[in-house]
Amino acid sequence: MGDDKGPTRRVLVTGTAGFIGFHLARLLLAEGFVVHGYDGMTDYYDVALKQRRHAMLLQTPNFSATEGMLEDQALFDAVADAFQPDVIVHLAAQAGVRYSLENPRAYIDSNIVGTFNVMEAARRLKVQHLLMASTSSVYGANDEMPFSETEKADTQLTIYAATKKANESMAHSYAHLWDLPTTMFRFFTVYGPWGRPDMALYKFVDAILDDRPIDIYNNGDLYRDFTYVEDLVRGIRLLIDAVPQRPETKDAIEPGDSLSPVAPFRVVNIGNSDKVRLLDFVEAIEASLGKTAIRNYMPMQMGDVPATWANAELLQRLTGYRPQTDFHDGVARFVAWFRDYYGK
Repeated sequence: MGDDKGPTRRVLVTGTAGFIGFHLARLLLAEGFVVHGYDGMTDYYDVALKQRRHAMLLQTPNFSATEGMLEDQALFDAVADAFQPDVIVHLAAQAGVRYSLENPRAYIDSNIVGTFNVMEAARRLKVQHLLMASTSSVYGANDEMPFSETEKADTQLTIYAATKKANESMAHSYAHLWDLPTTMFRFFTVYGPWGRPDMALYKFVDAILDDRPIDIYNNGDLYRDFTYVEDLVRGIRLLIDAVPQRPETKDAIEPGDSLSPVAPFRVVNIGNSDKVRLLDFVEAIEASLGKTAIRNYMPMQMGDVPATWANAELLQRLTGYRPQTDFHDGVARFVAWFRDYYGK
């Protein structure tokens, strides 16, 4: 195994044509890392947006990419063997809580089988650190907030959340069996420029500009810990260097640390630690657009949770950093990008 001394040079990132993977790759390249991206370019949303992101990354000499599905183990293994990464950051997944109600099998194929293939490659190549995306959705029906990594999370409400919880359990077993340092990060509602068209901010801005109504679920009585994408990827970048070590004894684990007593494995929240009411978020969008939304109030959606809110103290303890972009500023930046990209 490698150690955490000095910057890591070669990082294999899955999902680099995706929203978060694109921003992470861009940050790593700016800091001098050599990055290889792996992305399936699936048509869950506009492939042209994914292709544009990859085209931008490919303008950097230290970036190369492969288009392929995670389920294609032979291809992924060949890519990993050729690149010989020091670190793997696994972000690719079938995303979206609501789509998991329509097409659950896509989540099993990508998030379970695909993640297993990534873990197998990490084990075989003995990477210094495997980092993988989980989600705040694993907290499910938990209602004690802010959500903390050390609390039980056994009440997932969608197959999407269940696959991510399964990934955490799978990764823990690999960390234990193969001494594979692994960090799982739980994302809280991520937004920002180059965002996904299936997410609320994108849909709201698009609809308001076109004078179409926006659907506001649970009559707007929803709370989310909105995390600006550049803050999120900064957190991931810093966690690359926070390599978990298997503790010698249980007593060596500090209170509030999710480090496993039997494996070099840790779960870390990355969130803004700020619970924002959905209606306040909508008002920030209206202010940025200079236009009022036509609001269509709806009941709670199946599988939705009323609130998410991260305790981000562990991230700060490990990295000295915590996300802090105010949602008004983040929304304004997204709106500026959206208007520029679509010429609206």
